[in-house]
Amino acid sequence: MKKLAPHFSHLHYTLLALLVTLLLPLLVDSGSLATEVLIYALAALGCNLLLGYTGLMSFGQGIFFGIGSYTTGLALLQLKLPLLPALLLAVVIGAAIALVVGWFSIRQRGTYFVMLTLAFAQMFYFLAYTMKDLTGGDNGLLDVPRPDLRFWGHTLLATGSSWQYYSVVAILFVLVFWLLQRVVDSVLGRTLLAVRDNEIRAAAVGYDITLLKLAAFVISGAVTGLAGGLHAMMTGVAPLSNIEYHTSESILIMTVIGGTGNLFASVLGAAFYVIVGNWLSTLWPRWLMLLGFLLIGVSLYLHKGLFGVAQTIVRKCRPLAAASPVEPESVKEQHP
Repeated sequence: MKKLAPHFSHLHYTLLALLVTLLLPLLVDSGSLATEVLIYALAALGCNLLLGYTGLMSFGQGIFFGIGSYTTGLALLQLKLPLLPALLLAVVIGAAIALVVGWFSIRQRGTYFVMLTLAFAQMFYFLAYTMKDLTGGDNGLLDVPRPDLRFWGHTLLATGSSWQYYSVVAILFVLVFWLLQRVVDSVLGRTLLAVRDNEIRAAAVGYDITLLKLAAFVISGAVTGLAGGLHAMMTGVAPLSNIEYHTSESILIMTVIGGTGNLFASVLGAAFYVIVGNWLSTLWPRWLMLLGFLLIGVSLYLHKGLFGVAQTIVRKCRPLAAASPVEPESVKEQHP
């Protein structure tokens, strides 16, 4: 990543993310599957901000994803809010819950931090399971509507079909990606990297470690809450499974497979996980076993994930492109 960093600004990476949204309809037949890729890419972006830029391995991302689903579902069903205000509410509530979870979790380090986020994930799961009047319990919130994108009474984009909804999600995805890329390229992002690499030294030079980690948690919770809200509208349901441990695990796996420390790597990881998982599920019911073998391979041999593989390919192709053939002098004399 260090060698590519001078050549790739936040604008370049944003253009790559935009390219992904344009290519997905050409590569995937299902609008719902393409939309799912972008939704989980958003969730992986939030996870990467914690893991790749702050060094915090959180098993609680499913909390914010599920809270975003429930918040959007209730906002649309009970409050009858339009699309954007409902999603904005999911962002705010996701950030607020992340502030609470982060406030307690960052007081521990290493294994204890991981276990604490896992404990919070289980606690919120059982809260959602028992509060049936609010969350629907096992059944989840059913019949979540998908309103059109409207502004001042005018319909800007319809969401009736899966591909129409994909257009809305794609616009939001590119916008959020651009904003997050600006964050990681800013002083805040560079400071988070300093905390990740050497927390003790960062604290010694005067950085408020607690405040920085909390900021990362809040931003991550806001983005993941948005992803959960978009998922609820895509499926028409805010299910209990969105807030369980398996969702946190899936988001973390996408982040690791793509590669940590680069936001576009999260997009690659989410696309690979969703598309390959959908393909494998049609071949073998126990496809998660194959995914487990893949994750073992990534952990052993591909520490930088799919993005690291792409970097290696570009690095090896660069000398070949630079070495242009030069015609020998003797040949030039024979063929003036």
